[in-house]
Amino acid sequence: MKKILASILLLSLVSCSSTSKKPEVVERPLEEVKHTDIKREYEVRDASSNFRPGWIEDAEVWAKQNEKDLEKNRFFSFETEPKVSRSVACDIAKANARVDIASEITTFIEKSLGTTQEGNASIDLNSPKLSSLKEYMENTLAEKVQSMIHGASVVKTYWEQREYRKKLGAKEDFKAFTCSVLIRMEADRLRKAVDEAASFVAKKVDDPEAKENVKKALQNASDNFVKARQGQI
Repeated sequence: MKKILASILLLSLVSCSSTSKKPEVVERPLEEVKHTDIKREYEVRDASSNFRPGWIEDAEVWAKQNEKDLEKNRFFSFETEPKVSRSVACDIAKANARVDIASEITTFIEKSLGTTQEGNASIDLNSPKLSSLKEYMENTLAEKVQSMIHGASVVKTYWEQREYRKKLGAKEDFKAFTCSVLIRMEADRLRKAVDEAASFVAKKVDDPEAKENVKKALQNASDNFVKARQGQI
């Protein structure tokens, strides 16, 4: 669920025209919440902490509130779906660290291409001139971006043992584990990965005019990616 919400938020951030008035961003303090205060379709029977960490909800806001050096490092978080055991859940969470970051970068690039920027028309990926680009983005981009993610490391892990119940809204009664990880990546490496991904996308366009439009749409990609995650654009 978190991942879906993060993707929706990223979409809303990049889909606004740069000519429109920027909304005022009001940060809501993240709080660690007691499990008994959370109303869901399950009950937490055991966990690695008595409080659900704030970084699961928003790693960037958590890092800022905890005075992490955001000029040096960027932070991401990932939470698994319910799994049969704690070890399986945490192994998947750690293995998906790079996949999750790559997915966020890929989504940002895709939405950037479909956004009106400074009065220029958005890029139509259905245009015959961009057929090779569309195919590349649908079949290869995410995997390519994942190979560019270097230095991403898990710095915190949190797990829960949950008991899902029909009477609370679950489809059936069952027990499962979830695991969340906080991921740290050097800011310079993240910027390099975003810029390299944008460059690869532009290289996949053969038509000179279309290629130039793609380059313009992805100008300052790494800076805009960071700003989007911070809610600045």
